[in-house]
Amino acid sequence: MRGDPIAITGFFELAVGTGRWLDYAPLMGTVRAAGLVKTFGTVGAVNDLSFEARAGEFLTLLGPSGCGKTTTLRLVAGLERPDRGEIHVGDRPLSSAASGLFVPPERRGMGMVFQSYAIWPHMTVFENVAFPLQELRVPRAEIRERVMTILATVGLGDLHGRPAPMLSGGQQQRVALARALVSNPQVLLLDEPLSNLDARLREEMRFELRDMQAKLGITSIFVTHDQAEAMTLSDRIVVMNAGRIEQEGSPEDVYQRPTTRFVMDFLGRANHLPARIVRADDGSCMAEVEDSGFCMPLGGLDAWQDGQEVLLAFRPEAVEARAAERDGVWVGVVRSSVYVSGHVEYVVDLGKFTVRATGPEEARLPHDTRARLCVSPRAVRVWPRGRP
Repeated sequence: MRGDPIAITGFFELAVGTGRWLDYAPLMGTVRAAGLVKTFGTVGAVNDLSFEARAGEFLTLLGPSGCGKTTTLRLVAGLERPDRGEIHVGDRPLSSAASGLFVPPERRGMGMVFQSYAIWPHMTVFENVAFPLQELRVPRAEIRERVMTILATVGLGDLHGRPAPMLSGGQQQRVALARALVSNPQVLLLDEPLSNLDARLREEMRFELRDMQAKLGITSIFVTHDQAEAMTLSDRIVVMNAGRIEQEGSPEDVYQRPTTRFVMDFLGRANHLPARIVRADDGSCMAEVEDSGFCMPLGGLDAWQDGQEVLLAFRPEAVEARAAERDGVWVGVVRSSVYVSGHVEYVVDLGKFTVRATGPEEARLPHDTRARLCVSPRAVRVWPRGRP
């Protein structure tokens, strides 16, 4: 990495002609991956994957273990070579399997934070963060100014002399982040950096990390299997499964408007009811839940045929359980309830099926009482039976 202008240009441009250190101001780059393929033996880890992380955006690769998200991040970082496909940052090509181009990781202008943090225990906080700049042969005086600036940014300015083993988990995470940022990368890559923290600290660090990324404006690609992390941190989410993209969009889009059953089930809980399409003379559609008589209006949807077997899916928070004076449509019996953060979650027995629903805490329904379920048709997703 010695002599490489890409990773350190931003800092040098700020300092030229001034004789003093100026504020951190990273270069921003749009990351484009096209047609990425990576196999290990007979196992396909990444299969024809294409995505874009726009300049200054916080993009999350979300999916279960083994879906290919970490391999994708390592391809972007240059820690793995793609079997096929290309990677660019801005107008600069980094990898092209077709032409044989492969820029090594130390020349990509990227910073990376690993799950393990990779903090050197024999070094102080300052020495850990300064190490990348020493490898770049940055002058000693400038190293001190740059390190202290970034440590202040991550809230560790007063701990620069502390030995690394004396740090808490959250402080170690900040050191790893500072070390990734000190060379002013165009892109920040984060591989499940919060997974080793306890639940309370992990929640705090989500907001701190998001605020810091927004303040610095650096393009960031974050890998996690934690849906709450993805929802909290991301501008956009790429949901992955079996090496492919299932869906991408804003956190609200992928949660409220999932396009596949996998996305529906992976991003939180969902009710699933088998149904059959009943089309009226005016063209409108109803989905009649099997063996129940319960119906859900779907509007005029040209995609469905009369009698077609479908699956209705909707989230528990889209169903409100209210007290019911008598039996009727969408009326069942409360089988269990639990208080959760300002509301009550119910399991309601509809005969052959059970439905998870929510309700206000001030009107909690007793066990074994009748409950009427109010479901908004807009919250219901419909898929042909048997479709993944």
